[in-house]
Amino acid sequence: MIKKLIPILKRHYREARCALNHKNPLELLLATILSAQCTDERVNIVTEKLFKKYKNVKDYANANLKEFEKDIYSTGFYRNKAKNIIGTCCILRKKFNGNVPKDFNELLKLPGVARKTANCVMGTAFGVPTGVVVDTHVSRISQRLGLTKNTDPNKIEQDLMKLIPKNEWIGFSHRLIWHGRRICNARKPKCEICPFNNLCKSAFKVLAS
Repeated sequence: MIKKLIPILKRHYREARCALNHKNPLELLLATILSAQCTDERVNIVTEKLFKKYKNVKDYANANLKEFEKDIYSTGFYRNKAKNIIGTCCILRKKFNGNVPKDFNELLKLPGVARKTANCVMGTAFGVPTGVVVDTHVSRISQRLGLTKNTDPNKIEQDLMKLIPKNEWIGFSHRLIWHGRRICNARKPKCEICPFNNLCKSAFKVLAS
């Protein structure tokens, strides 16, 4: 299936890219931390003002916690996110001269950074495929397609990494996320217009009903 699926995704989502607005690796890192349990659309609204107010690692590291909580309040879980972002920027300032490390394992040591965030930064900011970004869209569609039977994001990622060529890991996630937003949504997937409904186990059931 993967050999057929990847070319279709490439053809239909040629311009697919990261949905989080950013201009540099730091902004991407922070936006991805904010995206936990929050829509990318909401994060982009918040970061539009946030990135103007805080220009660099030093600004975030020196931010007032309570004020910063208010700045990111609408993204949810704002207390933990505020602590994680300020803590992360303190580490970046002291240990990495204010730069985001181009090292997957170092990224994982930062507060609020798990595999999804580290993979996103490594792939999108640095062009290094360290894994497959598994968000709610990738998780849902991978299960519907029968690419995985798992529900845990880390296990889904491992399943996808075995199926997908490494040089496709970065683009595959972006394209599947775009597909999830445009066609394969959670509540009512548009199976009738899906470009690969002939490959999807879930679509078979929907179209047959």
